[in-house]
Amino acid sequence: MPPVTCLRCGGRAVIKRPKNHHKLCKICFIAAFEDEVHHTIVSSKLFFPGEKVAIGASGGKDSTVLASVLKTLNERHNYGLDLVLLSVDEGIKGYRDDSLETVKRNALQYDMPLKIVGYDELYGWTMDQVVETVGKKGNCTYCGVFRRQALDRGAKMLNIRHVVTGHNADDVAETVIMNLLRGDLPRLSRSTSIVTGSSSSEVKRSKPLKYAYEKEIVLYAHHKKLDYFSTECVYSPEAFRGTARTLIKSLEKVRPSAILDIVRSGEDMARLTPDKGQNACACDEGEGMGGCGSADAKTSGSELAQMEASLQTTSHSSNLETEITTNGKTVDDGSVKLPIRATPRAKERPSGPLQTLGQCIKCGYMSSQITCQACTLLETLNKNRPEMSI
Repeated sequence: MPPVTCLRCGGRAVIKRPKNHHKLCKICFIAAFEDEVHHTIVSSKLFFPGEKVAIGASGGKDSTVLASVLKTLNERHNYGLDLVLLSVDEGIKGYRDDSLETVKRNALQYDMPLKIVGYDELYGWTMDQVVETVGKKGNCTYCGVFRRQALDRGAKMLNIRHVVTGHNADDVAETVIMNLLRGDLPRLSRSTSIVTGSSSSEVKRSKPLKYAYEKEIVLYAHHKKLDYFSTECVYSPEAFRGTARTLIKSLEKVRPSAILDIVRSGEDMARLTPDKGQNACACDEGEGMGGCGSADAKTSGSELAQMEASLQTTSHSSNLETEITTNGKTVDDGSVKLPIRATPRAKERPSGPLQTLGQCIKCGYMSSQITCQACTLLETLNKNRPEMSI
């Protein structure tokens, strides 16, 4: 049987891409992966020349690949970025302390400055202490809020207003599924957007690997021989995200494009939410030619929004309703008539004051409430701390 040839160069293929099953050689796969990330960065206008950017580095495969790719693209395409590694020490023994050693090696390998901020210095709690107090269920809520604020605070210490994270297509798809299962559609806009934050925010975030499959990130790290930490968080198996991850992996086995399909669907639904703040990758290019890799679906991600606009321009739904009658009399089919819940029109709904971004009265962190989420959670923790109880 003759060897399989590479789709791009005609050489011997050694990799079948999980995203679309295209067969590529090692060199062409690395080039295609980097081209797609570059396309995402350029089409989404993530950076500007001279910008100082912090890479959220955990030592795992995603952040390590992100640091490697950004360093490569920054030099190849002259982005003009000043890159810094920013790590958060959650205080999880046997996990974070080991992964931080990997981050320190990465800082030397990529010749980037490294800043580490810890939960203990910021909040007076480590995640080990939090789990000991609240248990394993629900602890990810504390860690998520604390980590987000820790990254922002670390960036502020470095006088940086842009943080990039290693969230990939699998992560975004999982978040879409989680929000759907919770019925939390308004959060879709923030969770699917490649850039979060605004001019009023102290720090904006972006996801350059948003359209990269997790499996392809692993392949890239393997063939580039990158140094990364591969152990999962000891507390993550209890997280709700694990349920969404299992579902997505099952869908991917049946349909390789399922992950990007879910991401595009999430972007599409986000456009129907009130803020409509979602921007997607404007990609029409074919796979392996520098696009984000979602062109196989041949969708722009705006079909639902177009359908909604079309329906709004047509006649009202009441004109399309037909009541079945016999000789002019309504048919009694024995069904139970349910009361119709009256929904006030938009103009009749009371409009409360719009939320404005201010500062937490306790820590000074940006918040739309009097106290930020982190301080609210800390207040609950401190009440349960034995040495602080009365």
